[in-house]
Amino acid sequence: MPITVTAPRGVLTARGEREILPALTAALAEVSGGAGNDFFTGIIGGSVHLLPPEDIYAGGENRPIVMVELKLPNIGLPDPDARAAFITAATDIVAGLTTAGHRREDIWVNILNALDGAWGIGGRAYTGEALIAAVTAAAN
Repeated sequence: MPITVTAPRGVLTARGEREILPALTAALAEVSGGAGNDFFTGIIGGSVHLLPPEDIYAGGENRPIVMVELKLPNIGLPDPDARAAFITAATDIVAGLTTAGHRREDIWVNILNALDGAWGIGGRAYTGEALIAAVTAAAN
């Protein structure tokens, strides 16, 4: 489940640059109920993209937006409460890892879902049912 963080260089602290993906991974596992499941945690990955500050925009104006994009299979965070819980947790994490004065409203989190069977790991396309089976098997 890829997590992509895009931020203007200098907005995340040095610690934030190192810790943002592990913290977001832990938050996703916790909210999803997959904390402690090696298979589940092992399929959460991501990247941090630090761009020149002049290359980040909102509303057509240069602005220090930090964007967190989470891509999930269609079974991930299946209801509005689960999605809201991840958005709140991710926003709190980013807020704690940005430089002083960075505004909370300049943290955007969005969640994208893949269609059933459009989730691939290692060349294998998984349906939601197959992913649940793999996560369940790893828990045993």
